Amino acid sequence: MERSNITLINNFYLVGILQETRYPELLCATITFLFLMAVANNGLLLLLIVTDNRLHVPMYYLLSQLSLMDLLFTTIIAPKTLVDYLTGQNTISFIGCGIQMFLELIVGIAEDILLAFMAYDRYVAIRHPLNYMVLMRPSVCWSMVAISWLLAFLNALVCTIYAMHFPFCRNQEIHHLFCEILPLLKLACADTSQYELMVYTMGVTFLLIPLSVILASYTLVLTTVFNMPSAQGRQKALLTCSSHLTVVVLYYGAATFMYVLPSAYHNSWQDNILSVSYTIITPALNPIIYSLRNKDVLGALKNLIGKGPSVSKH
Repeated sequence: MERSNITLINNFYLVGILQETRYPELLCATITFLFLMAVANNGLLLLLIVTDNRLHVPMYYLLSQLSLMDLLFTTIIAPKTLVDYLTGQNTISFIGCGIQMFLELIVGIAEDILLAFMAYDRYVAIRHPLNYMVLMRPSVCWSMVAISWLLAFLNALVCTIYAMHFPFCRNQEIHHLFCEILPLLKLACADTSQYELMVYTMGVTFLLIPLSVILASYTLVLTTVFNMPSAQGRQKALLTCSSHLTVVVLYYGAATFMYVLPSAYHNSWQDNILSVSYTIITPALNPIIYSLRNKDVLGALKNLIGKGPSVSKH
């Protein structure tokens, strides 16, 4: 196609899960409930960690960052989806699409890396308990968080600028919940094969390397746990680790399918379901998973609502 014959697109139409389901009202109500649940749960967990001195330890500092990322993740996606459906205006500008893509990539990649650091934190706590506060001192925790955000920012910036430089002159409909790279590239009137290969390579890198760190950390952790002489100690360690592993399975399961499996295994409905899973459902469930069997968090909640004595750890 000659460049002179290209009519450039200034905006897109997001044809997501609400537009493609037979029960949009029910699904809209469900997404609204999950969004409010995610905001309330993550906001409350952040408040507890900030205000209760017992939670001012590395594990909960990293958990507060996870809650912040989940809160941002669902806020970037869900309100736009709900407002578009309720108003019947599911358009997004070219610039708005780029911004949404950029923000979603930053938070998604940062959470991906942070989960690996959280696994390392559990490894240090169980394998080297006497040196835990030295190995996980505040400067180390700050470095972990900074690395997560910095690597995510750089990766998101490169991917977004490269994706948005293509001319889009075909269909204006993005069959996805939000402006995602691969569904957007289907609208480009240029050869995107090299870029798709780069996206695939970066997806494999940013998913499989952290996942390898998590698997290695928990292999060593489980070896230590099963050699503990105390049954109570084993149970406590397994409960702590099981919460993180559950979050890892929820997040990496959907993300791996989205970014690692070849495009031949994808369809728009399936991708929309997975997107709802890791951008809305998982952020709503993560605080519950971490809090249900966590005595420190439940104790902080009781203190906050005035049902228990306030205890400060010095």
